Amino acid sequence: MRNGLISVLDVGTTKICCFVARSDAGSQGGLRVVGIGHHAANGLRGGAIVDMDAAADSIASAVHAAEQMAGQTIHGVIINISGGQPLSHNFSIETTIAGHEISDGDLHRAFQHGVETHQPKDREIVHSIPISYSIDGSRGIRDPRGMFGERLGVNIHMVSVASGPLWNLTNCVSRCHLEVENIVLSAYASGLSALVEDEMDLGVTCIDMGGGVTSLAVFFDGNMVFTGSVPLGGAHVTSDIARGLSTTMANAERMKTLYGNAILSDMDDRDYIDVPPIGEEVHAQPNHVPKSLLIGIIKPRLEEILEMTRDLLERSGFDKVAGQRVVVTGGASQMQGIRDLAAMILDKKVRIGKPMHINGLAEATGGPSFSTCAGLLAYAQQNTAAMPVSARGWMEKPGDFFSRLGLWLRECF
Repeated sequence: MRNGLISVLDVGTTKICCFVARSDAGSQGGLRVVGIGHHAANGLRGGAIVDMDAAADSIASAVHAAEQMAGQTIHGVIINISGGQPLSHNFSIETTIAGHEISDGDLHRAFQHGVETHQPKDREIVHSIPISYSIDGSRGIRDPRGMFGERLGVNIHMVSVASGPLWNLTNCVSRCHLEVENIVLSAYASGLSALVEDEMDLGVTCIDMGGGVTSLAVFFDGNMVFTGSVPLGGAHVTSDIARGLSTTMANAERMKTLYGNAILSDMDDRDYIDVPPIGEEVHAQPNHVPKSLLIGIIKPRLEEILEMTRDLLERSGFDKVAGQRVVVTGGASQMQGIRDLAAMILDKKVRIGKPMHINGLAEATGGPSFSTCAGLLAYAQQNTAAMPVSARGWMEKPGDFFSRLGLWLRECF
């Protein structure tokens, strides 16, 4: 936080969004958005950078618009990552505390030991979140600080991503003269934004349907316990329409937005839509096709995305932990009928999630497509409670002498 401001940047496959917020005294410690900027994403595919210059230009345009609205200059941002093939891993560690009162230093040492032991090869740790603690075999402890015991156990959920996509993303943001202050997984950020506290406690699956990647995160007992992704999203639906109806990507996106539906109805055979042909002159006669043909292209791809998401959840072993509730958010979740289709395929109760807990969002920027960006703000508010080490896990190597020295200085002074 600089000048009382928090700046976040959602780098998506189809859209770049930047929010600038400050503390809102009237909302009991909440945040109010004072600057918003968004721009079509160029140079990204599947959540990863494929053209550094084009991506940097898109990021700079979104950030500049947010700066103009806020009347402030942004120096650092918290960003998200949706690509990089995130892997979720849960493990337990135990350390000796010799009967003294447990302090922050004990928690730091336990996390440091866990990171060193489970550091994945050729991957970078994005999150290492404490799920629960135990003292001398007594489990279910949420905060052991101030307690006494002989042995401290910690259950940790670690999320890692491939090194290449992560460093390409941070380098691209740095080209815009911005410091990357933290990195948050997209599904985690969307969950923090679109879920209510009871859902997180009882068990819920948050599915973030983005442009190039569909991510999911399982929350239980207030923490994220599993995450994964499917390399398909709303952009693939648009591409299918363009191919199937032989039209441009821009017209395919327009038709998807105006006429698209995930569920076929009896009236769709009677309703006709105009499809401008690709490569023809501007005044060329459009093709007239029934709306059912458009939906017949959209529905199979959405079914594939949801079925792959369901299979991923079942393979993870967290299907039962997640309970019977699913929250679908992200830009692709705005398709009409997606809630009914998801409920049928996932066999769970489904609702569409929108950003909550953030003030200052207009109707145009308060929809599901802005859940990740709003969730980055929510993460910025509570990142100190998320973990002792995880916030900078992607920046500091476990064996780095200077990170160890900094930890020792913080503990002793």
